[in-house]
Amino acid sequence: MEHMGFGESILLSLVGIALVFAVLIVLSLFIRLLSVIVRAVERAPAAKSAPAVPAAPAAAIPPQGNFVPGSAGDILLHNVDDPTAAMVMAIVADELRLPLNELVFRSIRELSPEEADEEIASHEHHSL
Repeated sequence: MEHMGFGESILLSLVGIALVFAVLIVLSLFIRLLSVIVRAVERAPAAKSAPAVPAAPAAAIPPQGNFVPGSAGDILLHNVDDPTAAMVMAIVADELRLPLNELVFRSIRELSPEEADEEIASHEHHSL
């Protein structure tokens, strides 16, 4: 049995490391190719399924109350001023860790202390 010299062992180690990196590069290229193919396949049906004629718009419901124009529609405010509503929306977006423009607020109303207590109690009851 012949022993391997120091130079041979270093050379064999370098070849092994190079082989591992080559396989990792090939896998990376293969994953990128698959991602390009999947994106192309996802886009193709979406383009084909687009309706040729837009649907008729739904009948508009006349607004009732104190509506405030917003980027995602109108918000009905019940006894809440604009700065308070903006603060509530910002807090909700921050707690949900979502951008504000991805949320839709329909209405915001201030609860009386009794209503707030009832709301808290009902949520505690459901979480048990």
